Amino acid sequence: MKIFQKASLFVLFAILLVTISLKASPASASPVDVNGGVMNEYEYKELFFLTGYPIQFSGKAVVTEKENKKTLTRNYRFTLTGPGGEKLTRSVNYTANISDHEGKGQTTTQFEVKSYSEKVTIGKDTYTLDDYQYSEGTVSDNLPASSYYSGNIVGRKIYKHKIAATKKDELITVHLNGRNMGYKNFWGATETQLMDSEIITPQGYAFVTSKASDSKSRTLQYEPFDPSLSSFTGGHAVISSADMVSEYTYNIPFGAGKGTIELQKKNTPKIERLIVPKFRDLDRHNAKDAIQKLYSLGIFDENSQFFSPNTPMKRYQYTVGILKAVDLRVLEPPKKSKVPRQPIFADLSTKDPDYMYIESAVEQGIITGVTPDSFEPDSPVTRVQAVAILVRALGMEGRAPSPGFKTQYADDHKISGWAKDSVYVATELGLIQGNEMNRFNPQQQLTRAQAALITSRFLDFLENDLKQNYRDEIFFQ
Repeated sequence: MKIFQKASLFVLFAILLVTISLKASPASASPVDVNGGVMNEYEYKELFFLTGYPIQFSGKAVVTEKENKKTLTRNYRFTLTGPGGEKLTRSVNYTANISDHEGKGQTTTQFEVKSYSEKVTIGKDTYTLDDYQYSEGTVSDNLPASSYYSGNIVGRKIYKHKIAATKKDELITVHLNGRNMGYKNFWGATETQLMDSEIITPQGYAFVTSKASDSKSRTLQYEPFDPSLSSFTGGHAVISSADMVSEYTYNIPFGAGKGTIELQKKNTPKIERLIVPKFRDLDRHNAKDAIQKLYSLGIFDENSQFFSPNTPMKRYQYTVGILKAVDLRVLEPPKKSKVPRQPIFADLSTKDPDYMYIESAVEQGIITGVTPDSFEPDSPVTRVQAVAILVRALGMEGRAPSPGFKTQYADDHKISGWAKDSVYVATELGLIQGNEMNRFNPQQQLTRAQAALITSRFLDFLENDLKQNYRDEIFFQ
């Protein structure tokens, strides 16, 4: 049984400046109005249907967003032209009240339109937005490794159509009904939305569905170094990319009839080279690529020329590595006081530079101690412990079936009850698999190489699998 079902919703694209520094903020996404358009750093495009025929407008779009005291403001300004000299100008301002639900890790947001203006000139006819009612509600589940959100949109636009030939005005009403879904994490963001528009004119009814998706992603790419007389043979780069796609499906009985039109825009990728690993004990190791990738990212911080891939991975180093991989925002250490600060576990030191990662992980429910008083930082991490950390960071352990289920593994009876949800979900996500005997071996110690492989697969999930689930499996089904 798969824990993810293909959704039937699609999302409007979002505008996001993607940075590639490993200390950059997580990627995020926000809808660009309700028109199903696409854009890159040079041009914006959308389709206009009120004439009864699709007209493609293109030009400049400016989007700004600001948050202040739990109020989010989004401003959109469009200056567009059509292929026959048509003109479209639009300015819309939305505001939202943001509510953080403490203890639940969730945020709800309620949008409404504050001001608007829109005018479309086609020949001597004009379409002027006379009234705009809008409501949007979203909920976001904010987990350590990634946030997931969805929302609903309803709206109504009333246009005044001034007909030059008859010198008469007529009203056109557009009813909007949409739903969206998205995710955002340090490695990428995708937002998708399906917007249904019912257009009511004196000539009859028309229906338009706009599907649009915006995706931002950071991916790692190996860059070879060809000269042989060099201190290194190659290294990794972070490639930041963004693209938007949309599809309009329309049914206009009194005009163009039925049809489908697609739009697409891509941003110019950005590239950042990373530090070069120089380990001497990995030449023929099957985990070489994963180890070098994680070292380049700073997830493994080794000073030696030897990685020792077959030695056990320690609990402390593995936990810190995973949290660095998702760029977890650690708790702020308390201000200095006269009373020495005590660690949350007796066998940890608050003076360790990575200590706050552990305290933050405990605070967010990603990891627990071996006992209430000890973390055992130097003990080898087991397969079951490693899997639990990954799934808890994703916040997906609740996607397992009701208690009492069994995993697919032959040694299911050896998997502790506290970890069975995580093992089930990690298997469904493709993060782990059994050995040739279909055994999970929950208490087997992870070597440093095995830890690198599972961490690399975890990053691939954040980089690619979520995008496929939130966009490709929905948008292109």
